[in-house]
This record gives sequence, C-alpha cells and structure tokens, in this order.
Amino acid sequence: MSGDDSRPIHIRRQGFDPADELRAAGTLRKISIGSGAEATSTWLAAGHAVVRQVLGDHRRFSTRRRIDRRDEVGGKGLFRPRELVGNLMDYDPPEHTRLRQLLTPGFTQHRMRRMAPAVEQIVTERLDAMELAGSPADLVELFADEVPGAVLCELIGVPRDDRAMFLRLCHRHLDASLSGRQRASAGEAFSRYLVAMVARERKDPGEGLIGTVVAEHGDTITDEELRGVCVTMVLAGDDNVSGMIGLGVLALLRHPEQISALRGDDQAADRVVEELLRYLTVPYAPTPRNAMEDVVVAGQVIKEGETVLCSLPMANRDPVLLSGADRLDVTRQPVPHVAFGHGVHHCLGSALARLELRTALTALWRRFPTLRLADPAQETMFRTSTPAYGLSSLMVAW
Repeated sequence: MSGDDSRPIHIRRQGFDPADELRAAGTLRKISIGSGAEATSTWLAAGHAVVRQVLGDHRRFSTRRRIDRRDEVGGKGLFRPRELVGNLMDYDPPEHTRLRQLLTPGFTQHRMRRMAPAVEQIVTERLDAMELAGSPADLVELFADEVPGAVLCELIGVPRDDRAMFLRLCHRHLDASLSGRQRASAGEAFSRYLVAMVARERKDPGEGLIGTVVAEHGDTITDEELRGVCVTMVLAGDDNVSGMIGLGVLALLRHPEQISALRGDDQAADRVVEELLRYLTVPYAPTPRNAMEDVVVAGQVIKEGETVLCSLPMANRDPVLLSGADRLDVTRQPVPHVAFGHGVHHCLGSALARLELRTALTALWRRFPTLRLADPAQETMFRTSTPAYGLSSLMVAW
C-alpha cells in the first residue's frame, strides 16, 4: 500500500489501484476525516453515477467554502479570503460563469494547436537531458516532473529566465514533507511573483494567457483574480500531469504488449491517453461539495450543510461504467470517465493535459524504443505527499 492507514480513506492507494478499504466503502457512505476532537464526518461518493450526480448539480452541491452560514452565494456581503480569489473551484454560477468565460478562449482547440510546437520543444529538451544523463536515469526527476511546469509557464507567459525559480517555489509550496512555515513561505513568494507579473502584463500585455486576458478583458477581471487563476492552474496542473506521466510510463512498462499503440496514428495514441487517465486517475477527489439543501442521493438523504467527497479513482473503476474496469486496455473505446471532474467545474485545462500526455508518451518511446525498468525487482516509490498521486522516482534504462 502507498502511504499508511492513518491517511484519510479516500486517498489510500495500492499501487495503481484504490485501496481495499476504499473499495469496501461502497457507492455512498459516511466516513470520518481526521482523529480525536478534530475528526469531522463527511459523505464519500464512490460510484460513477453518484459522483456524476453530485458533481453535475452545482445548484444543490456548492464548492463554495463558507465562512459563515449566512454568507450566501451572490447575496449581500459576499466574502472571499484573498487566497481563494480567482480560484475557480470556490466560485458558483453566475460568478463562476463570468470568470470561466474570460479564460476559456485560452484553452480552445485552436489555442492548443498553437501551443503544440512549444509543448513538443519542451518535451524534446527534457528527452535531450535524459539522454545526456545516460542510462539508467530517473524518469521522474528528469522528465515527468519537468515537462508540465515548463508547459504551464509557457501558457501563462512566465519568462524563461524565471521559470526555474518559479517552479521551485511551486513545488515547495505543494510538498507536504516540508514544515507548514516552509510551505507558507514558498507560497507567499510564489504569489508575490505573480502579483508583479500581472502588473507588468497590465502595462505591456504579452502573448501568454495573462497578457491575452488583460488585452481582451482588462476591465472585467481584477489583478487579484488573475493572480488567483494562475495560482490555481499551476498548482493543479503541474502535480496532476507529472503524476500521470510517471505512472503512465510505469503502467505501460508493466504492460509492454500495449506500448505499440503509441506508435499508431493520433487516434490510437489518444485512446492510450484516455485509458491511462481512467485507469490511473491521479486526483484523489475534487473540491468537496457542500449540500445547499436536503438531497436524496442513492437512496440516502444528504442533509443541508453536509459535505460530500467524490472519489474519482473509484468512480473510474466502477464496473457499471465498463466491464473489466480494473484492467488496463489501451485499445478499448474511451468511456465518460471523470478524471477531469464533471459539470461546470470540469477541468479547464483538460485539453492541454491531454496534449502534454500524448506528446510526452509518444516522443519518449520514439526516442527510446527499448525503454525498460532499470531494475524490475526494485520497489516502486509512490508519491503520496503531494495533492495528486504519482511516483517519487522511476529508474529506467534503454
């Protein structure tokens, strides 16, 4: 098992799979998070249909983190702490609709086609670094952890000379193995950098996402919202894609008969990506949902004010979704998985994540067609100290 039994049930994993105790939780049940006087009770949704029902009903299941029960969405005196300004997951419609519409043009298929050459260049540079390091090499350190951060910097417009520092702060802020003070210090410096960057883009908009939004919608989005949007995208996108690249490579190396699909056409490579997203599902759960009224779900009453956690890995392994859900099969037709969530909060950057994964995996095996585990008997080091599941290291040879 990855991690230990003291961790909340919804983030326990066994290799690629949800832990047995998570599987035993059923479609919907009450669980306890924490221990002692700080323990809280919450609902855990694990069935595919139930997860889609909760995530798809933003009117009755809000992501808004309330400071006071009288603080109603859209009501008088709406309050949001600075650290949540611009975090789309803390916004309900119509606030959410306004902000997301400003950002969506930066993630269209047209925009992704424009991003593709930059993604390919970043992947090529990281493969060059791996080849220079020589076989064996740590794929996580040299490749999986490097590609998504560089892509996100390219997306929002962080200058190349600043990227190493910017991503170091991001990684330290996410690293649960550091002290709270160390993480907070990194987070504050990370935020300060973005504040200064937004100010620069206001004066001289560049071609990145910040510059584009400022140029087209400057009067309808605040500096704090822009800062918060960037924080959310980088903190979420970096860790999730890194985890998917590392685990995806390991899964394919353990199922070598399926690697050939990456050498097919784009459609075959896309199927590989979709199946890996479903099978691995590195986010444990999206932002908890708060019931705005009494709601009947799977025959049980979730009362107003109660919280629901949705297990994305379990939903994507639901046998009702597809037969053989615990089996990796990159040739199967994609199913409506929830690796990117569902409903109005479906991941804004899903198209970019898919582009990164397809580009990284196909280029990796094109460069190293004999890629293999350096030591198949070596214990796999899974990473559980970050918000998304992944690998601490993966030694490969070619």
